[in-house]
Amino acid sequence: MEKQILELFAHPKAEPLDIPQLLQKLRLPRSQYNRVQKVLDNLERSGAIARIKKNNRYALPREADLIPGRIRMRRQGSGVLQPDDPKLSNLAIPSDATGTAMHGDHVLVRADVAPRRDPKKPPQETTGRVVRVLETARKQLVGTMQQGRHVWYVIPDDPRISQDIIVPPAHDVGCSARVGDKVVVELKSWEHRNVSPEGEIIEVLGSPDAEGVDMLSVIRNYDLPLHFPKAVLREARMIGTEVSSADTSGRVDCRKNLVITIDPVDAKDFDDAIGLERIEGNRWKAWVHIADVSHYVKPGSSLDAEAARRGNSTYLADRVIPMLPEALSNELCSLKPEVDRLTKCVEFLLSDGGQVLRTQFYPAIIHSRRRYHYREALEVLQRQPRDETERMLHHANQLAQKVRRARFAAGALDLNFPETKLRLDDQGRVAAIERVENDVSHQLVEEFMLLANEAVATRLTSLNRPALHRSHEPPDEKKLKEFREEVISHFIPCGNLNNRQEVQKLLQRLNHLPIGQALKISFLRSLMRARYTIEPLGHYGLAKKRYTHFTSPIRRYADLVVHRALFQKPNEALTAENLSVVANHISETERNSDDAERDSRDVKLFAFLLNQLRTAKRIPYDGLVTDVRNFGFFVDVTGLGMSGLVPVSGMNDDFYAFQPERAQLVGRKTRRIFKLGDRVRVEVAKVDTFKRQVDFQLAEVTPAPTAVKRRGEVGIRRR
Repeated sequence: MEKQILELFAHPKAEPLDIPQLLQKLRLPRSQYNRVQKVLDNLERSGAIARIKKNNRYALPREADLIPGRIRMRRQGSGVLQPDDPKLSNLAIPSDATGTAMHGDHVLVRADVAPRRDPKKPPQETTGRVVRVLETARKQLVGTMQQGRHVWYVIPDDPRISQDIIVPPAHDVGCSARVGDKVVVELKSWEHRNVSPEGEIIEVLGSPDAEGVDMLSVIRNYDLPLHFPKAVLREARMIGTEVSSADTSGRVDCRKNLVITIDPVDAKDFDDAIGLERIEGNRWKAWVHIADVSHYVKPGSSLDAEAARRGNSTYLADRVIPMLPEALSNELCSLKPEVDRLTKCVEFLLSDGGQVLRTQFYPAIIHSRRRYHYREALEVLQRQPRDETERMLHHANQLAQKVRRARFAAGALDLNFPETKLRLDDQGRVAAIERVENDVSHQLVEEFMLLANEAVATRLTSLNRPALHRSHEPPDEKKLKEFREEVISHFIPCGNLNNRQEVQKLLQRLNHLPIGQALKISFLRSLMRARYTIEPLGHYGLAKKRYTHFTSPIRRYADLVVHRALFQKPNEALTAENLSVVANHISETERNSDDAERDSRDVKLFAFLLNQLRTAKRIPYDGLVTDVRNFGFFVDVTGLGMSGLVPVSGMNDDFYAFQPERAQLVGRKTRRIFKLGDRVRVEVAKVDTFKRQVDFQLAEVTPAPTAVKRRGEVGIRRR
């Protein structure tokens, strides 16, 4: 019936209808009233139709300038609507127009449609107002217990939720909550924006300084599952621990081929393996083997349902929360050395220059010869090879670099930035912060995986099968224009950034300028976020018309779905409608995991930085000025992998005036200047654990630091 109702409203001459009119149009008896009402309620909750409250009629949202989508809140209280319809641009939601929506909610927004009096002028930014919350994104959140004069309340850990939650004292949760404790709150209904939302404490986590509470807070806040249901574990056990003879039926036997894996040193789930062999005609056969999770995880099984629910593995600072039980993720599916493993293989015939001449896809069985971690692989590539395996590694690297050069020649953008990884001690405290470089060992694996992902996407499109695609849409023209104006304001030549070649030229130019990294960070902020779609919308950053995720089915449900679409019979594949639901869901679980991973890293870092303040152990860090405002300047601190503010209030060597036309701060007496791209030495000055913000001070300026835990301070701004 849903399809009939939507087709009725989609008719060019359709008008808003109430339920009696719908019954008449659908030629249904009055006895079907409740059934139609239930279908309409479901369609309204999903945002497919809208109810006009004034006369209780229904219509398609666009007919009433209503747009369903997901709201993303900013720390300042405003928001951005990401419409459900991928053809629509994002809408800005002012802070006084967010209604009772919280970060991540599925909402209905009325667009503010302003008349364009001068068609020659570019249209103003589209804004909107939340008129209804269709579905709340979270049923619970984590925060810090506080007591006011007459009420108890909880300050949410998530800085994008600016409302305090009013709660009664904790009951029946094992222990009482004290001021300052971390607690889990179940949210109740929130009817009016001018009244604080209410909730109920369902778990007391304890003091934030107690061991393990920091990570448990992140896990609860993002509703990450710590345990698998018994039915899922039972299914995993029933599969067994070894590849059986029956499993090899119908597979290409590649066990005699030289196959290796290259992964991070602490990895346990090895999704991918590669092999390379020179053949006649100065050509190469390359094999990209991907763990065959689909052989073990079948549609309709408890394993599949749980993997779909989780959407992906989550890599927190101190643990991995896997998508699949460890019996599969770390053992039977993991492409470990010296054991037989099942794979889905993409076989390439490559020219000596790295061009793809032919591609084949088939199920296979392998026996990996060697497991390298990246540092080991890099060491091999930096010296002469000593055996057959090392010679293959050298050849693979040479071929990968040719493929990489061709990819950038075709328009790919160099958007890699240095990353940092936390190393924790036995007590879960930061022991070291390591810089992770995108060296040739990483690039070797990356190029072969990109080839496989693109080949699979192209194959699925040619077969005209419904599938998931990894889409990265072009940036908004307005944001590109603003970025171009910023670049030109620094007297840097900049062409039309709608032209990809001009973007490449600019990024290459920035690589050689002191201000370059700061501007590259600004460019990164102007880009859209990659997501999963059922249509091949292309990948802007990689300059690929068709792209999907195929190479990590152990840790991404999207890849498992793509494996099924490629290798299963067409009548067994998911419909486009079901795939659309999956695409939206796993795009959300990916974002949820990204946020959780960032927060888990932050809480460890903040504890590390707070300890510096408490022990007065000053550690200077190199910082890059990435933005200058009248209240201070923001620095990107690579050694910590975070950004923060150096406020003018902490710069005691002079009085600094802001020059907006040049975007710089100038000292009145010393004439010292701080501008975009400057390199500075900074120390931690203040850590705000409520807002998860850090302020820095110049290393040579040494007022007494304080560890403050207050709300509302200006501070960290992450990349």
